[in-house]
Amino acid sequence: MEFYNTLSNRLEKFVPLERNKVKMYVCGPTVYNYIHLGNARPIIVFDVLARYFKYKNYEVEFVQNFTDIDDKIINRANEEKLSCEEITKKYIDGFFEDVKKLNILSDVKRPKVTENIYEIIETIKKLIDNGFAYEKDGDVYFEVKKYSEYGKLSNQKVDELEAGARIDISKIKKNPLDFVLWKSKKENEPFFESPWGKGRPGWHIECSAMSQKYLGDTFDIHGGGQDLIFPHHENEIAQSKCAYHGNFANYWLHNGFVQIDGDKMSKSTGNFFLLREILEKFSGNVIRLFMVSTHYRKPINFSFEALKDTKKTLQNIVNAMNQFESTINLADKNLFENKNSFEKIEEFDKKFVLAMDEDMNTPQALAAIFEQIKYTNKLLSKLEEEKEIVLEVKKSCESLKNKIENVLGIDLKNEKQCKKNNDELTDKLIELLLEVRKSARVKKDFELSDKIRDNLKDLGIEIKDTKDGNASYSFKD
Repeated sequence: MEFYNTLSNRLEKFVPLERNKVKMYVCGPTVYNYIHLGNARPIIVFDVLARYFKYKNYEVEFVQNFTDIDDKIINRANEEKLSCEEITKKYIDGFFEDVKKLNILSDVKRPKVTENIYEIIETIKKLIDNGFAYEKDGDVYFEVKKYSEYGKLSNQKVDELEAGARIDISKIKKNPLDFVLWKSKKENEPFFESPWGKGRPGWHIECSAMSQKYLGDTFDIHGGGQDLIFPHHENEIAQSKCAYHGNFANYWLHNGFVQIDGDKMSKSTGNFFLLREILEKFSGNVIRLFMVSTHYRKPINFSFEALKDTKKTLQNIVNAMNQFESTINLADKNLFENKNSFEKIEEFDKKFVLAMDEDMNTPQALAAIFEQIKYTNKLLSKLEEEKEIVLEVKKSCESLKNKIENVLGIDLKNEKQCKKNNDELTDKLIELLLEVRKSARVKKDFELSDKIRDNLKDLGIEIKDTKDGNASYSFKD
């Protein structure tokens, strides 16, 4: 298994710290609003990665935090005239409502900053004691020049960063690049007690403290969006290595942006769609398939047309799986006593694994799945002559379900139920329109009658009138 490690800028063979065990930390949302589709991408990407490790029989320790104290949260609380606790509870509850529809793994540790203040303070104390941080008037800063490897993750040099930094008018910082670890209390802001007075943690320190608490001084994988490489992840590395002297994370994985018309989806610019808004129109399974159809490191250009196309693709998968399962259910059960090996199915499984092992290449893994579906469809055409082929169909169906559901996280059962509900609703709506049309024909309102017929035809629904004045309908291929 290989991953593109942002720290080394190359593909590296994955070697876990512990045999058959993976420790993984991913930066989570700042909970001042509902998550948008861009926020959902790392949630899905690293959920698929955790699922794939489990598919390969690894034990997975997965931590993804909530930032529940921050300037944006304080501002939102003031806008809505609520406390920070009320704001964060509202949006954390909303987060769980949304990601449940994405079929995200439930065994992820999700610590909050406000529940780990003690650990954050202890980390800052270590940095001061080790000579990498300083306190001034209740604020505490990390001294960037003291850490010789600063800039390694983002491929930047300290001298160049200093040259490009704006002039800092603050007389507190020793250097414009120094970043805050602890902020002294301001008026009407929430605060915590600390050795440096009342205040609250800076943004970067929280992940260093929480990853160390739950995963140790060194763990396997740290993930997040590309926008976090600098300064957030750069600062995390500096803090953690200077406080605890471990390697921090051995592999750094970053997903590309979700874009709208070529621009990054972002709350700060107003260029975004909330995930829950999209979930009103498309299932979580459609969104998952949309995400995994592009390699995680590449940008995705969002459009509703793209989601519509993805929905059709998913429906083709569901229809194929339904057909395979129906064939199996109708088959002679005595056939299933045969325990033959099926080389072709094993070949598809190997193709899937090879794709996923190559830096989690989900588009290539999907291609292997589509190829297997096509092959299994061909098997069905031979069933009348070779009844035993149903065994291979069964084996292929099990293989496909394992990869689609357990690795890609697409809930086929849920999608089938959604389709069933939608089909029932569609039937009821068509029947209602036919009743309106019948009434119009009785009243000799042929203009309305013809309009209903023509509009249904445009939607692929053929109307056939019967002699008794009723009508039947069928869907065009």
